[in-house]
Order: sequence, then structure tokens, then C-alpha cells
Amino acid sequence: MVLPPQHHPAPQHLAGCHPMAQHSTGCHSTILSHGTWCHPHRTTSFSVLPHSTAPHRMLPTACPMATPLHRFSQGCIYTYIGEVVVAVNPYQALALYGPPMVERYRGRELYERPPHLFALADAAYKAMKRRAKDTCIVISGESGAGKTEASKYIMQYIAAITNPTQRTEVERVKNVLLKSNCVLEAFGNAKTNRNDNSSRFGKYMDINFDFKGDPTGGHVHNYLLEKSRVLQQQPGERNFHAFYQLLLGAPAALLTSLHLCRDPSTYCYTREGAQGDVSGAAGGPGRDQGGQARRSWPLMPSPWPQACTDDASGYRAVEEAMAVIGFSPEEIGSVRRILAAILHLGNLRFTQEEETTLVEDTSGVSVLAELTATAPDSLHRALLARTVAAGAGELIEKGHSPKEAAYARDACAKAIYERLFCWIVGRINAGIAAREYDARVHGKSTVIGVLDIYGFEIFDKNSFEQFCINYCNEKLQQLFIELILRQEQAEYQREGITWQTIEYFSNEPIVELVEQPHRGILALLDEACLAAGTVTDSLFLASMDTRLGHHAHYTSRKLCPTDKTMEFNRDFRIKHYAGDVTYSVEGFLDKNKDTLFQDFKRLFYNSADPVLRAMWPDGEQSITEVTKRPLTTGTLFKNSIVALVENLACKEPYYVRCIKPNDQKSPTLFDMERCQHQVSYLGLLENVRVRRAGFAYRQPYHRFLLRYKMTCEYTWPNHLMASDREATQALLEQHGFQDDVAYGHTKVFIRTPRTLVCLEQERAQLIPIIVLLLQKGKGCTREFGGEQHFGGLVKPCSRGPMWQHLH
Repeated sequence: MVLPPQHHPAPQHLAGCHPMAQHSTGCHSTILSHGTWCHPHRTTSFSVLPHSTAPHRMLPTACPMATPLHRFSQGCIYTYIGEVVVAVNPYQALALYGPPMVERYRGRELYERPPHLFALADAAYKAMKRRAKDTCIVISGESGAGKTEASKYIMQYIAAITNPTQRTEVERVKNVLLKSNCVLEAFGNAKTNRNDNSSRFGKYMDINFDFKGDPTGGHVHNYLLEKSRVLQQQPGERNFHAFYQLLLGAPAALLTSLHLCRDPSTYCYTREGAQGDVSGAAGGPGRDQGGQARRSWPLMPSPWPQACTDDASGYRAVEEAMAVIGFSPEEIGSVRRILAAILHLGNLRFTQEEETTLVEDTSGVSVLAELTATAPDSLHRALLARTVAAGAGELIEKGHSPKEAAYARDACAKAIYERLFCWIVGRINAGIAAREYDARVHGKSTVIGVLDIYGFEIFDKNSFEQFCINYCNEKLQQLFIELILRQEQAEYQREGITWQTIEYFSNEPIVELVEQPHRGILALLDEACLAAGTVTDSLFLASMDTRLGHHAHYTSRKLCPTDKTMEFNRDFRIKHYAGDVTYSVEGFLDKNKDTLFQDFKRLFYNSADPVLRAMWPDGEQSITEVTKRPLTTGTLFKNSIVALVENLACKEPYYVRCIKPNDQKSPTLFDMERCQHQVSYLGLLENVRVRRAGFAYRQPYHRFLLRYKMTCEYTWPNHLMASDREATQALLEQHGFQDDVAYGHTKVFIRTPRTLVCLEQERAQLIPIIVLLLQKGKGCTREFGGEQHFGGLVKPCSRGPMWQHLH
């Protein structure tokens, strides 16, 4: 199949699309026999294509990827479904994000320009500013689809269009917001087999705005850092970027002071990542195995270009960003020492002589004590034994076996890194917190939230982290279904709009399988962790088989003995909305309990390093002090995701659905089957059907009139009709839009964005004239000393000369 060159008519499956989607450059593109599209002559250049304000219908059901495929072949990576932006990761640099493009979208309505992230960001910003309503932008898609880059471009656009008066404090807040991405990526992202810059934590950022629409502050919420990555990575993957940036980017003198060498393979925790592309010159995040720069999502000159494309330059970018955010030189030095301490900690080995466990190389303990500013003897004891309260205030020191000491070492390394990351997030929040903002003086503060959270993951081996990540994605998909599909259809029925119900897949049973109290997987996991006696991962799996075996979305090898893709006593499978995922139950109990001996907490709380000490406030507790049992990792994560979804649900949502075109990270391949699967599980087909049958815009009658009444002589300045509905109908009929609207009990529904764009354009033309009339009227009031003359001036003029002038 050959896509048509420019002189051919547009293909039939694009009929009804935006004219821009039908544009072709004359470059031939072929569909390979196995269903993967290859564009042999596509370049990295991008020219702005023709556009129209006409509404466009995207993604025909018969061929759901037809429009994105055709647009992708022309270098156009964005497509609209209603107000949802579908973004295809191009894996190459496109000139889509510079200052000229910002100006092209600034202040424009959503459909006035070709589909773009900037258009969505501007729509969310305008909704927040015009209606003083909190909005949020939810970016979703699987790992490697481009979510992190999309969130950065959205923040870049918001920063570019705000603070026209260049207020110093607002500029400071904007700089901190932008620079925070670089730091969070360094400490929270890593190279995986699917994505060279994969977010290994979830991030939701609230940006606060004053009544002028300028950013006054913000707050970052982080979710479930994949701290097990500190210890071990799957083949071909790396540890967090920060370790390689330190080893490959720090000055030689600094490395010497930290007792480090350049080679990541020297250290146990970075050795697996060093098997592939980890050198600063040939590899690292954003580099392919040949050392060439991998063009993963379009990059432009911006605050972040160096952070994740090269470890050495990434180190410098992070240092600069931390200084801008407000980290002191002493704090930055502490962060370096903590990273170095984790690397040295991983190299400690334990041996046994008779019944005593020893550290093989005690010089490593001395280095660790120096880097953590702790007493060597106390550190040595914490590594080899733990203190247990035996009752009546008596304390007993229980020595570790070599295996137990290694477990304690690894638990300590994970805890240090997690607390370091949370401390960095807290430090960023301190830097972007709104300062001296008083709502009584500065007006109501509004918020735009940007959610960039890990995508759905299916690896060769899926463990507790993938289970939590995929549960999170189920919750977000549930929110999408609730807000976009279910609520939309319910509103039509409530308003009395003629409507044929559209069926869609609900993932509510899957969410309940995981989170249902007392009966869900997380509840059973907590039950196993709290049970007396020895409970193993395999016993937990047996408990799930017994109590969840009837569930349509759960299975295991015991329940399905003929399925040899699963192992007995190890694997279970969940039928997620995005596909079936087989999880290995090994490690579920340990990761959920997340045990860390109190000895390490007290050790680091007594550190002479104020940064390290601040990370361990619970170390102040006496070992004999009775405390409540801490919540498990799974429960804490569930609670945070439930709170996140509730937060998003109370805001006006805007969606970016990111699509990964292929698994080879290639800018020239478009795997049709792969993309159709993503379109299907993201709920985009149902969204298409709802949008085609539904209405793009709806507004209560009184609010609609409040905004557009000046565009009609029968409604300005106030209508004399029996109801706001009649006045709204008169306004729309005068403009000739009666065939594009429907009237509900309390709201007007407008089918296509073109109608709204026309009303906004006419309103924008009339506002200066109305202001001029009001100014004249005010002058007349002062001159003649009466309000009656002022009212008489505005009313006749508004229905006379002004309308003659414009119409």
C-alpha cells in the first residue's frame, strides 16, 4: 500500500478530517508486509502545514490509526480527538517548540491552529484564567511513549506566555519550575529496555497562578520511586542517571575526595548497567548502543537539553539547576557524598569466621563513615547486628549471618536513596513555594496541575513495582472513563439531549481486584505480611488462588495447569485493560513490608551531616518506645493514588494520550498493530464515537450569555425574553448557528468548535468598542452629573451605531 503523493486526491479514510491531516509532501511511504510502516525519506525538518478552523473528525473506527499514520508520515505527530491530544513519539528532533511556535499558539482557541501540545496547554491556561477554575493536564501512555518530554514542553509553554511585565519573583518561580525537571530526571529516571529516559517515579506538579495569570509558586508530589533499581537492574538497563552522571561527569579531584573512580563497573550497584552503553562519550541516556545521540522525542534549545542525553553534560546541567533552585553549595556537596556512600555500601562483602560475621574489607567501612559523617564503630555495629527490645527496658544485640547482613545492607541502600530523593523533592518545593501571597490582597489563587506518571509496563519479569505501576494506570484509566465517557453520556441524558448510548469497556472490576478492602490483592498482601509465623511468597500466592480464583481477571498456573507460560508457585496473571501481565510473586512480601532496622535510622539521625540527619527524623525515637505499626508500601501507594485521583477529579481535565510507534526507538517505523493496540486500550475508539455523536462544548445558559451577549443586538446589554434559554437561542439563530446546537434543560450544547471560534472572534472585535463606549459614557456622566444620561448613551449606541459599524 502506498500513501498518495501530493497530486493525488486525499485517501478515502481521511474524508472529513482537518485539511491539514490530508496534506501530503509528495513523499511516498510504504506499509511493510508484516504491518509495520516505513517512511524511507523522512527527514528531521518540519514545515508548518496548511490549516483551517474547520472541525475535523479523527480516527475512523474502521481504520483507527489512519489519520495519525498519515500525519506521522508528514512529520505531524499530534492529532485531536475532541479536546484530547494524541501524540506519537517521533524519536527525532522536530522544529515544533521554538519561540515562533509559542507565538503561533499564544491566545488562540484550540482549533484555530494545527493540533499541538501548545494548543492544549493554552486551552487549559485560558480556562483557568477566564473562569478562575482549577485545571489539570493528564499525560498518559505506556513506557517510552514520550510522556516526560510532553510534560516539559507544556511547562515550557506556560512559562513562555506568562509574566509579560517581567516581575522578578515570577521569573524566579518560572526558572525554578523549569529547572526542577532536570534535577528530578537525574535522580528519578533511568534507562530501561523500552525507554532511555524512563521515569521510575510518578510526578504530579501543581502550578499556582495569581489573578493576572502569572505563576506564583508550585508543589511537586512524587509517587512510588522504584528504589529496588538501586540494587539490581534487568539486562540492558541501568541504575538511576545520577550515579552515572557523578562517575562520568564529576571533576577528577571531586571523585578522588569521594574515593570513587570513573568506571561504573567497579561498583556492584552500577555494574549491570555498565555492561552496555554507559560511558559519557558513548552511551548513557539518550544514546544508542553505537554511541550516537538517540533522538528520543524532539528536543530544542531549552532548559533541559543536556540533562539526559549525555552523562558528563548531564552532571553539569544538574549542578547548574540545583544552584538555580536554591540548593546551597554545602547541600550539593552532601548530595554527592550520599550518592558516593551508596556506591561504596554496595561493595561491602560479608564473611563468617566460626559463628561471627565479619566485613571482608574494613577500609570500606572507614570510607562509608567519612562520607556519612558517622562514627566508624557505630556504623560497623549497625552493619553486623541489630538491637532488639526484650521487654522491661532490656536491650539485646542480635548478630547477623552474612546473608542477613547483605539483606540489611541492601535495605539500607534503598532507604538512603529513597529518602535522598524525597528530600530533594522537598527542597524543590521549598524553592517554588508561593512567598507572601495573600488572597485578600492578590486575589484568588488558581492551579494548573500537570501529571506525568509512569506508563503501563510489561517486562520479561514483572514484580511488585510493575504491579503497583499498572494498578496506578488502571486508576487513571478509570478516571478517564468516568470523566470523558460515562459522565459525558450521563450529562446528555440528564439534560434531555437525544442520545444513543455508546457501549465502552469499564475497568472497574480490575481496579476492585487490586484495591477492594479485605478481598483485593493489596488487602491479601497486607494480611500475609501481618500474619504470625513464617509466611512465604508462595503461601501468599496460594491464598490468592483460593480467594480470587473465581475472578474473571485473575489466573495462575495452579488455576490453569496447561498454561506453561507461568511457573507453579511463582506466577500469577492479571488481565489488565492494556493486556495480560504475568507477575512473579517473588519479593512481594519483602517489598511490601520494606523492613529497615532501627539501628540504621538512629545511626544516620546522629550524623554530623545536617542534610543526611534531616532525612531520618524517625531515628530520634528510642528503641524501647512503642509505636504504631507502619503502613505497608502497597497501602501507602494505594492511599496516595486514591488521593491523586480525587484531586484530579475536582479539576477540569485536559488529556494527552501518548502513542509509542515502535519498540526499536526508530523515527522511520510505524508498527500499525502495536499502535492500534494502544489506541484500543487507551479508550480512544470509544472517545471517538462519543465525540462524533456528541458536542464539543457546553455551558449553562446564564454563563453563555454573560460571555457572548454583546454579539447580539437582542441580548445586549440585557435581554427582555422570558428565559436565558430563549435569549441564547435568539443569539445563536442571529449568527446562523441553529443547526450546530442543541438546547438542554439548563445548558446549551455546541457540536463543533468552529461555532465557538466564531463567537470568540466576534466577541474579541466588540470588546474594544464597548470599552470605548463605557469610557465615553463615564465622561458624559461627569459632565452632565447624572447616571440617567450614561445609561441612555450606552443602550442606544449598543443597538445602533456599533452594530451598523460591525455588521
